[in-house]
Amino acid sequence: MGVPDYVVRMREHVGHDLLWLPSVSAVVRNDAGELLLGKRSDDGRWSVVSGFVEPGEQPATAVVREVEEETGLRVAPQRLSSVLSRPHTYPNGDRCEYLNLGFHCRLLGGTARVNDDESEAVEWFPMDRLPPLDTHARVVVAHALGGESTAWYLPAGTVWAEGGDGR
Repeated sequence: MGVPDYVVRMREHVGHDLLWLPSVSAVVRNDAGELLLGKRSDDGRWSVVSGFVEPGEQPATAVVREVEEETGLRVAPQRLSSVLSRPHTYPNGDRCEYLNLGFHCRLLGGTARVNDDESEAVEWFPMDRLPPLDTHARVVVAHALGGESTAWYLPAGTVWAEGGDGR
């Protein structure tokens, strides 16, 4: 789907200035325990499936929609596993601060495939053979699969550090 219309409309007013945007990420494993990752078409990195929460949409609905739009898979959110805010600057200069909600999701069905223009590839990876992931993806995966009973978040007063491990 790409950039939602409401973000395009906001950019018409604010240019490259900072936008505060809600987002979701999905950690999904198959019956073999492999992790679902998508290779992003905008920067070529492998990452967990992520996307914007649309106006009026609940985050759990957004994560289900994003996974299906990007991969053709159907999932059910099982647990909110991480909450964090992180800045991002796109190659065109657009600046965002994402409030990201990470969900551990259960696979319901479908066949993993590239299902839109946001990904170059969609693959299942064994946990011991993951491609390089950025800090955000590593943190989201670690806390979705880490067995915590509540959602993880950075302690009050902590600033997101891209080079850190988030733990």
